[in-house]
Amino acid sequence: MRRKDRLIALIGALRDGQTHRAEDLAAHFDVAQRTIYRDMDILLASGVPVEGVRGIGYRMTEPVTLPPLNLTMAELEALHLGIAVMTEAADPALQGAARSLAGKVDAALPEDRVAPSAAWGLAVFPFADTAAGIRNIPAIRQAVRTRRKLRIRYFDNVGREADHVIRPLKLEYWGRVWTCTAWCEQQKGFRTFRVDQISALTELSLHFDLERSKP
Repeated sequence: MRRKDRLIALIGALRDGQTHRAEDLAAHFDVAQRTIYRDMDILLASGVPVEGVRGIGYRMTEPVTLPPLNLTMAELEALHLGIAVMTEAADPALQGAARSLAGKVDAALPEDRVAPSAAWGLAVFPFADTAAGIRNIPAIRQAVRTRRKLRIRYFDNVGREADHVIRPLKLEYWGRVWTCTAWCEQQKGFRTFRVDQISALTELSLHFDLERSKP
């Protein structure tokens, strides 16, 4: 059973108001008790009204309804961008609501839409990273469409800063993190740049041929 389906089934099992032991739930769903513990942590972090203690049991404290919601990747992208903005808001209440909503979305996503934790993933990168990169997205989109070169100042993963002239080819969303695949003229090769690590961006008047995206 996929994680999303199991979480929904767990909510259904808990809605009777009774206390359910983790070992009984594990036997019912044919998973390890540690899996049930992790699932319960996800539900709690997502704002589902569940209370309980490992070794004693879990129960739902109030009714909850989760209607089905089908999102396209573009809609999910727009939702996460909006959440990213709200998590950086000055209003603590809005920040808390946005983070709670983020947890609910993450918990409901099917496993095949989320990359492993060792790679790109919804739970890996904080929303501050998304918010930091939003300002650069319109210029990069335009440069991809018009085949215009960009000059960027980029911080790599170890904090080194360098200027690059790039030929942007593709802008992709990986769950809270945007990346730009480009031909880097300094390194004479294709590179993938995290948009939130671009500290400055300048549009150049130079165009490039999409069919011959390298010298």
